[in-house]
Amino acid sequence: MVKRRTVLLGGGATAGALVIGWGVMPPRQRLHTAQRLPPAPGQVALNGWLKVDADNTVTVMMAKSEMGQGTHTGLAAILAEELDADWAQVRLEMAPIDDIYNNLATVVDGLPFHPDNDGTIKAVAGWLTAKTMREVGVMMTGGSSSIKDLWQPMREAGAHARALLISAAAAQWKVQAAECTTNAGWVEHAAGQRATFGELAAIAAQQPLPGKVTLKKPAAFKLIGKPLKRIEAASKLNGTAVFGIDANPPGLLHASVVMCPTRGGKVARFDGAAAQALPGVKKVLAVPPFHGGTGAVAVIADTPWHAKKAAAAVTVEWDHGPAATLSSAAVMTQLVQALDQAQGFGYHSVGDVDTAMQAATTTLTADYHAPYLAHAAMEPINCTAQFKDGTATVWTSTQVPGLARMAAAKALGIDDNQVTVHQLLLGGGFGRRLEVDYVAQAAAIARAADGAPVQTLWSREQDTQHDFYRPACVARFKAGLDAQGQLVAWHNVSAGQAIVPQVLARTFGLPGAGPDKTTSEGAFDQPYEWPHARIAHEIIDLPLPVGFWRSVGHSHQAFFKESFVDEAAHAVKQDPVAFRAALLQKHPRHLRVLKTAAELAGWGTPLAANATGTRRARGIALHQSFGSIVAQVAEVSVGPDKALRVHRVVCVIDCGAAVNPNLITQQMESAVVFGLTAAVHGEVTIKDGQVQQSNLHDYPLLRMADCPQIETHIIASAEPPEGVGEPGVPPIAPAVANAVFALTGQRLRALPLKLS
Repeated sequence: MVKRRTVLLGGGATAGALVIGWGVMPPRQRLHTAQRLPPAPGQVALNGWLKVDADNTVTVMMAKSEMGQGTHTGLAAILAEELDADWAQVRLEMAPIDDIYNNLATVVDGLPFHPDNDGTIKAVAGWLTAKTMREVGVMMTGGSSSIKDLWQPMREAGAHARALLISAAAAQWKVQAAECTTNAGWVEHAAGQRATFGELAAIAAQQPLPGKVTLKKPAAFKLIGKPLKRIEAASKLNGTAVFGIDANPPGLLHASVVMCPTRGGKVARFDGAAAQALPGVKKVLAVPPFHGGTGAVAVIADTPWHAKKAAAAVTVEWDHGPAATLSSAAVMTQLVQALDQAQGFGYHSVGDVDTAMQAATTTLTADYHAPYLAHAAMEPINCTAQFKDGTATVWTSTQVPGLARMAAAKALGIDDNQVTVHQLLLGGGFGRRLEVDYVAQAAAIARAADGAPVQTLWSREQDTQHDFYRPACVARFKAGLDAQGQLVAWHNVSAGQAIVPQVLARTFGLPGAGPDKTTSEGAFDQPYEWPHARIAHEIIDLPLPVGFWRSVGHSHQAFFKESFVDEAAHAVKQDPVAFRAALLQKHPRHLRVLKTAAELAGWGTPLAANATGTRRARGIALHQSFGSIVAQVAEVSVGPDKALRVHRVVCVIDCGAAVNPNLITQQMESAVVFGLTAAVHGEVTIKDGQVQQSNLHDYPLLRMADCPQIETHIIASAEPPEGVGEPGVPPIAPAVANAVFALTGQRLRALPLKLS
């Protein structure tokens, strides 16, 4: 007789064996979608990444969002390179939602390992994480990962299709495939036969699938490494580009929302009678908070103006929720108290910090502070949705189309496959459109529109006051230096909210598991070598939602770390560049970036004064994030009113292979402007649970007249490409703060930077 225990143990062993067996199997392909791509008339799909038209147009299926970072151009060029397509004939189409488009790189890079860790555990964790994300991950644009994530799949897709086209030509011409070549959309044979990809596509689709394809050597690249113009530039210039806010399906209605002034609050009761009586109004309804958002009363009307006017006539009694008494001052006090009382979770530890600190000749300590920040994208939050006959259609600009579909389906109580998502261009994202609260809200509003499509549009004020904010953070440093001025001990603990557990909870209803790397990234995973160090973070739970903001934890941890390195250099009277170089002797790529930036900026040479006679000074910062190394030198002056002015920024980046130098330069320029905006202006404050800032008058962006001259230099590299969207942001704040110290002797330890 078989006992129950035997069955359970046997079942457990079988399950374990299945898991282990799955784990050692190679990852599934990222070439073909589960359902064959739907071709338009005259089109043939050769795999999940491209279709070829009879007129020789090549349509690249785009799995990443375009929000100004240029990834559509870069990814299309990678595929076209291996395909040998005619670049002038390359077009784009947004990819459907399918597992082969899931983002693997961001999650693997999010594992909390130190960059110098080459151990087996890290390798196995990365392998298994990538396999898992292939099956259950999400389509996502974020983490500066687009090129890195698809570098290999897009190349293989292009090479795979090229092999099919050659095979088709060889079959037609009765020659060996090895005798055929490709060039600019043609397959050619030495005997003179020639056919376009379009002429061969239908036959190519019938050819046996090739085995492992051979990718081009870099020396053969014709598109990669060239400054190709943005593929969507013409549409943005002539006005045909379609952003989320441009969605205009027939019969479109418009919705304005009255949102609870307290972040995360909801409607207790409301009176919409006055609004309902106004011209053009179709419906007034309460909408609950979705996915960590805020509750609201929505007014649906025939025009945006009628909806806005009617929304002002609604009276609401609010349930202000758990954040009702929250203030930013109290948050900062709580974070500092945490540093006084807690050790934090240790992300990196080497040597014996306490003993080394006691033996040090010189020690110094400092606390640094960073505030909450909003995303402030140019295009305010909006989403268009239609719910008709049990199915839904969503038009939106999102960084996560699969999650947007899931959010709409959940809000409407239907299956995911009953929702069609049209993914449109983003007028800026910076991480805000990784959230889906606004998609679920728009879907819920559309449910009340009797089958008509409805565009829900937030005001700039609502966008600012109902964001998912960059966490406020404080950090405490202590450094020990020996008699020769060498940094021998480094202790750093920071405190703040964690983003990943919140995202898991509000998106999937899952609890967070394991450490959240974003809390300490830029603090522990950096290249400086010191014999004794401990770097930790203490997570604080607070009732204000936080989210991914461009460069995430690096955005403030770089300011903390690079400013305190400067303090250490000054304490032992060493040049900041030489002091950093001494800590980077085992990291030649970082050393090269540092020295190149210093040389191009004229480090150590006198700076001419401004025309007004005010002096200038330089500050430097080096930081690695999202795989790329960036050093920036800022030239700064201070006016009589103590206002900071940044005149020139020299930016050097090593991002591995430069897929498109022109786009990398643009990203560095935009990152400097974005980071400088935060450094000198950015601050969200809270009182009674309400965000105090509202619009550009009290949450300003850097003006054109205040932008510095930005000079970018890209280090030549044969390494695989790394991220470029975010790595230019972190170094600018410490570079400016260090320049201010060199100029005034005043050390600024809090953002935004303000002289006393």
